Amino acid sequence: MKNQSVKAFLQLMFSLKLPKFILILGLAGSVLTTLVGLTIPLLTRELVDGFSFASISVGFIAMIVGIFILHALVDGLSAYALTYVGQKVVAGLREVIWTKLIRLPVRYFDQQPSGESVSRVINDTGIVKNLVSQHFPQFISGLISIIGAVIILFIMDWRMTLIMLVAVPITVLVMVPLGSSMSKVSRKLQDQTATFQGEIQQTVSEIKLMKSSTAEGVELEKGNKGILALLQTGLKEARIFAVVGPFMYMIVMFVIVVIIAYGGIRVEEGSMSTGSLVAFLLYLFQIVFPITTFAMFFTELQKAKGATGRIMEILEEDVEENQQGVDRSIEGLPVTFENVDFSFQEGEQVIKGVSFSAASGAMIAFAGPSGGGKTTVFGLIERYYNPTKGQIAVGDQSIAELSMRSWRSQLGYVSQESSMMSGTVRENLTYGLDNAEKVTDEALWEVAKMAYAEQFIKELPKGLDTEVGERGTKLSGGQRQRINIARAFLRNPKLLLLDEATASLDSQSEQVVQKALHRLMEGRTTFVIAHRLSTIVHADQIVFIENGEITGKGTHQELLANHALYRSFAEQQLT
Repeated sequence: MKNQSVKAFLQLMFSLKLPKFILILGLAGSVLTTLVGLTIPLLTRELVDGFSFASISVGFIAMIVGIFILHALVDGLSAYALTYVGQKVVAGLREVIWTKLIRLPVRYFDQQPSGESVSRVINDTGIVKNLVSQHFPQFISGLISIIGAVIILFIMDWRMTLIMLVAVPITVLVMVPLGSSMSKVSRKLQDQTATFQGEIQQTVSEIKLMKSSTAEGVELEKGNKGILALLQTGLKEARIFAVVGPFMYMIVMFVIVVIIAYGGIRVEEGSMSTGSLVAFLLYLFQIVFPITTFAMFFTELQKAKGATGRIMEILEEDVEENQQGVDRSIEGLPVTFENVDFSFQEGEQVIKGVSFSAASGAMIAFAGPSGGGKTTVFGLIERYYNPTKGQIAVGDQSIAELSMRSWRSQLGYVSQESSMMSGTVRENLTYGLDNAEKVTDEALWEVAKMAYAEQFIKELPKGLDTEVGERGTKLSGGQRQRINIARAFLRNPKLLLLDEATASLDSQSEQVVQKALHRLMEGRTTFVIAHRLSTIVHADQIVFIENGEITGKGTHQELLANHALYRSFAEQQLT
């Protein structure tokens, strides 16, 4: 599993279009900075051993100052180049994940909390960015610094170097199990963070439901549980860091004390110069500092592997292929369900043997008890889901053979939620259109007039350019629904889907919206889900669905005469 996660991480990195030239420049600069840094202790040795005012020359001082300036310049440019690469990596990752997410089928989002998906795009990619732009370059330069310093130290004094290296196996024995524990804790913390973010997002998005249900106490308790879980896992991570930091400090200080003591004896004996001891200590620091960053690097690596695993789970999901299939106009063609079955999960059939036909321009109304399968039928028509058996045909061709984009571009959908995107009225009206920027104001005002939305849009502060949605001007349910209807007019759909489009409106708004809907339905094949008899009584055909099966088909009068449950439904509506 460990090798698989490393492999997945590397595959993900190489799949991105990294700015390789800048990455090489950044790494080369980092290497050069390290090499320049390795010369400083040698210069210090020469300065200490041969120190005298007479020996100090302008050229020697200029050389030292030049080395420090070169070191600073190369280090700064290298740091910027590597940060640039890291930002490009996270941008590329987010683009890949976002492209994938918006192409995933509805079934995926039925099973995956939206907050977790958001966390994958923002938090997990940020972890990978930190590894690539910060910790990986530090690891490479630190590794070079350690190797270079050890080689020089062996040349300078192999006995003191061996004393120093005794600390390495001790460090490894402690750090390996801690690294394994850190990996588990880090992954758990990321999962809990994503879950907690999803719960908060859901609560905030449904704030009215929460308050109207007086569920503040329930949500407070749920949130506190999430906070406590994050606290406990965070403290586990802190305990590991609490061991790593002091342990590394103890080892480092022990080695420094031993080296100073042994080096002092050597200097006293005359077998080592004072300058060499100072240089040895400086090289020791060049080894110690990178080692302390290695612990952080391996911790971030474990986090990045966990984040990569979750990113790969998204990238391995099957997407909707919008362009695969034929482009075909469905105008004038009947829509037919042919013995359609559907299950969300194996063994839990939701739709069973549904068959009916809708002639071009006809109005088909779906009635029946709540949970009977009406909305699922709409989901199948919109190709959010695919039938597990049978087919849905338009004319003589299965809709599965049409490209997704071609099929959905000819559908108009108005739901009961009155959904709107944050943005202007204009942006909401043209949402999803290929030629949105070319739609004229005259065309927008025309569809607004057809949807009985012209008057209230004119009264908005900036008319069509008024910001609406979550952060803009608040619109009533009836106003939002009329904008949705105007959008449907603008799309000029061949097949219209109305999912209880007036169910959540007050009676005054419903009357206006009903007028707009009847105007929209003229000449179009229309499927309607409605609980109100007034909406479906004039339908060309009523399809009555119970428990996923059609138990009656016909006109209003035919079902009144032959279907007891429909008769009861009609009587309830009349009373």
